[in-house]
Amino acid sequence: MGNTQQRPILITGGGRRIGLAIAHHFLNLHQPVIVSYRNEYPSIEGLRKAGAVCIQADFSTDEGILAFAEKVKSTTSGLRALIHNASAWLAEKPGTSLSDTLSGMLQIHVNAPYLLNHALLDLLRGHGHAAADIIHFTDYVVERGSDKHIAYAASKAALDNMTRSFARKLAPEVKVNAIAPAMILFNESDDAEYRQQALNKSLMKIAPGEKEVIDLIDYLLTSCYVTGRTFAVDGGRPLR
Repeated sequence: MGNTQQRPILITGGGRRIGLAIAHHFLNLHQPVIVSYRNEYPSIEGLRKAGAVCIQADFSTDEGILAFAEKVKSTTSGLRALIHNASAWLAEKPGTSLSDTLSGMLQIHVNAPYLLNHALLDLLRGHGHAAADIIHFTDYVVERGSDKHIAYAASKAALDNMTRSFARKLAPEVKVNAIAPAMILFNESDDAEYRQQALNKSLMKIAPGEKEVIDLIDYLLTSCYVTGRTFAVDGGRPLR
């Protein structure tokens, strides 16, 4: 990352799972990190103790998104990268509002990245050729759809398309790419039967863990040429 080392990396939804692992990875490299979180977890205090700037945010409204952007701008004059990890996974269920499900998925996966990319643009630009990055987290279901999570899949597909649009808009100063994972790691509550069913859905038959994603992020940040692309981390699952 060269002379851009001291500009922080901003990770949305950095208090749990992959976002948390990414945050600790960069903190271990003495890279400044800012994370957004919605609810206080013990992990947030752990991030603070490790040196991260943790900013509470509510992305369920546009006002909350823009208020978060203002807090970021008051914290730093530049960003090395903006990693859109914040996500939700709502299914269409009997008795739930379809409109609410769709609007909720679009809010977190489309409105939040769209507004933050624009609001924080001045922090990403002005540092040289390919000196900053935006990374969107999409999903392997963008390719194949989902009968139980239609709104979720549609919102991630919109984010995938937005990757290419922002890449066109922000080149050559800012590279914009997407990561499309399938099963990366299990929840502690997942039982053995569920785990085996999930593993059988991919060609590689494993849950690889956060390092697989972190290694890809490191590659994207190091590259001075790759932009506008989506990188599948899915164990060949769409080929099943």
